Amino acid sequence: MRLGSKFSSPPLSPENRIFVALLETADTLGQQAERLLKAAGLTGAQYNVLRILRGAEPKGLACRAIGDRMISHDPDMTRLLDRMEKRGLITRERQSDDRRVVKARITAQGLSLLKTLDQPVYDLHKRQFRRMSAARLKILSDLLEEVRGRKPR
Repeated sequence: MRLGSKFSSPPLSPENRIFVALLETADTLGQQAERLLKAAGLTGAQYNVLRILRGAEPKGLACRAIGDRMISHDPDMTRLLDRMEKRGLITRERQSDDRRVVKARITAQGLSLLKTLDQPVYDLHKRQFRRMSAARLKILSDLLEEVRGRKPR
């Protein structure tokens, strides 16, 4: 390639290389998790909703609050919850004190499905990070929190 060609590109900054590496890593880890969840008939977004609602028991959560807590924001939360309700994984109920608010709760069937996934998901994460010591995992976690502008735990 000739110097000054329209196809030459500037050298990548460390930030750019890290950004690409994070995206590639997230994609690889996410695909592995999606395969595991697909075998249970769930998408990653549905699994995330179930985990959020399990943590919100027994009160449940307003649909908007679920969306705020999602790892990856789903642009059509209503349709996602519709599908989950049809499968009997969640229930939704309009609140009597504020008719605009619809609260979702996880059902016994949803809890049961999550329980069957707890160990396989734990095992998957153990395999995904098996090459890293506990100390290095803590450092990585702290660094990622810092990138997101949060204080490390």
